[in-house]
Amino acid sequence: MSGSPPPEGGFVRRVGLFQATAINMSQMCGIGPFVTIPLMVTAFGGPQAVIGFLAGAVLALADGLVWAELGAAMPGSGGSYVYLRQAFQYRTGRLMPFLFVWTAMLFIPLIMSTGVVGFVQYLGYLSPGLGQASGDLVGLGVIALVVLLLWRGIEHIARITAVMWAVMIASVLLVIVAAATDFSAHLAFTYPAHAFGLTSNHFWLGFAGGLTIGIYDYLGYNTTAYMGAEIKDPGRVLPRSVLYSILGIMAIYLLLQIGTLGVIDWHRMTDPADVAATSVASAVLEKTWGKGAADTVTVLILITAFASVFTGLLGGSRVPYDAARDRVFFRPYARLHPRHRFPTLGLATMGVITAAGFLVGRHTDLATLIQLLTTVMVIVQALAQIVALSVLRRRRPDLARPYRMWLYPLPSVVAFAGWCVIYGYADKNSPGRHPIEWSLAWVALGCVAFAVWARLEKVWPFGPKEIAAETTTATEPDAGALRG
Repeated sequence: MSGSPPPEGGFVRRVGLFQATAINMSQMCGIGPFVTIPLMVTAFGGPQAVIGFLAGAVLALADGLVWAELGAAMPGSGGSYVYLRQAFQYRTGRLMPFLFVWTAMLFIPLIMSTGVVGFVQYLGYLSPGLGQASGDLVGLGVIALVVLLLWRGIEHIARITAVMWAVMIASVLLVIVAAATDFSAHLAFTYPAHAFGLTSNHFWLGFAGGLTIGIYDYLGYNTTAYMGAEIKDPGRVLPRSVLYSILGIMAIYLLLQIGTLGVIDWHRMTDPADVAATSVASAVLEKTWGKGAADTVTVLILITAFASVFTGLLGGSRVPYDAARDRVFFRPYARLHPRHRFPTLGLATMGVITAAGFLVGRHTDLATLIQLLTTVMVIVQALAQIVALSVLRRRRPDLARPYRMWLYPLPSVVAFAGWCVIYGYADKNSPGRHPIEWSLAWVALGCVAFAVWARLEKVWPFGPKEIAAETTTATEPDAGALRG
């Protein structure tokens, strides 16, 4: 497929399978596992925490098959926006895609801001005297550098991403190899009493908490779906990039979790004052190969965290583009850079929100805000998108589907149940904060904003419904392509 710009002056398809998988994996394996391994151990109360990463992988695979079918059939920029627009336009006009963009413009950059907070946290291992003000300036500088690097053509970004992917692989492999050189099976596989008590409420609360942490660590397997208009041969590449990235990251996470538990006593990970609770990978390297090796690998982890923020904003900045172009979001977001063909206002807006979220996380409790916005994401994106797949199968049997979900509808059922568990756990884990109520309030506010916007635009419910059939540019798979 040619890499020349299309006649409409839109995106250019230049991202192949390797680069697409690298983009997903870099987003998935940022600072996340290096920060959340102690959180997973705390949730389960022991080394049985490996269950959390397995549960997260199952949910990611089930949900990934939803993304694979929808992304292959409708490979436009915007991801969920495109799918929700097509599925729900028959009954509610443009409401669902509007609500998705309404929430995504907040939850995507705010999740990215947690990566920057983690970056500064690990930087504290290298510079123990790093103060609050200095850490703030470093984090803001990181965000500014990410935006500057993204302010260029996609062909340059693809090369940068491939380099960052290699650094990410190197950092996790070094931690895994270091753990293997001083691995204690006794530490890794000695479980506390009743660790697997399936009749215990404590176990299931730990499981729900572990599933929440696990899926947070896997988030990013859908990044290339937001870039569908820039993917070569999307009917073949998109499904493979989703599945390959999930399987690759699952193997990495399991080796990291088990290896870390075989070097560091899990009790240390639950002590907030211990370095193992804040910089567990650095603690593993320091114990096995010494302080010098720990410092070196910490630098690689910082680069990995940077890569995660980089790829997250790369994919996220594309979300409002299709919506604005189709008059479902503010029209200025439809503008592309005249030379490099990337959405300028989307990238700038998300960069600013990421910076604001970083400062909130540094000075207050960002975890509560992220939990709220993630809960909103479950309603407007995760659950709605699963329903959208079934709706489109019924309403649009003519839609070209280069990939069809394996064992349909079983993966959809598993994904729906998993997201419901995460949603229900939010309130149980946040007494007095009521994230479910706040998430519903945010969706309600979005409905009010939609009503105001729809009145101005004179669309449903203040005008006729506009039913637009998706015209996919996905290519039919060759003999080696994925089939359901």
